[in-house]
Amino acid sequence: MKFYYLLIITMFIGCAEKEENPKVNIKWTKENSIELNKAIALEEKLAIKLFLAQHQNWSIIESGSGLQYFIYEKGIGPKVTVGSVIDVEYSVSKLDGTLCYKTSNDKVVEIVVDHSQVETGIQECLKKMKEGDKAKMIIPSHLAHGLTGDMDKIPPLTPIVVDLHVIEILR
Repeated sequence: MKFYYLLIITMFIGCAEKEENPKVNIKWTKENSIELNKAIALEEKLAIKLFLAQHQNWSIIESGSGLQYFIYEKGIGPKVTVGSVIDVEYSVSKLDGTLCYKTSNDKVVEIVVDHSQVETGIQECLKKMKEGDKAKMIIPSHLAHGLTGDMDKIPPLTPIVVDLHVIEILR
């Protein structure tokens, strides 16, 4: 008799539907990655468009990389080139106006153009500037801090607004 009970219980257990773990069944493809990247890029473009709609007095130039900038005060010094060592003042904020970083009063930061740990978007814009120029730039996340942010004040996938003044070209 115990044998029959054991057989019946075994049949119920064997026939019961197994719950599938949804994490195991996810098949991520290259196409999924492409679609995700497109969605992220579109969301970022819309955020930048909304920002620019609130700053219509900016005479924005957009580069092929997606950097948007305008030089709002023209200097009279020489042109910044690759390898130039320059002193700059800057502020970095998010599109919502939250200030993330700013040079201290009467302090400058020395940058070696294209040879410093400075955001790609800033490096690109610097090569379009002269000594004394002041520029505002909207830098999409792929030219700023990308997928990780800066691990401090700038979150992942965050476009930034940089106000930059080339004080002096040292060499």
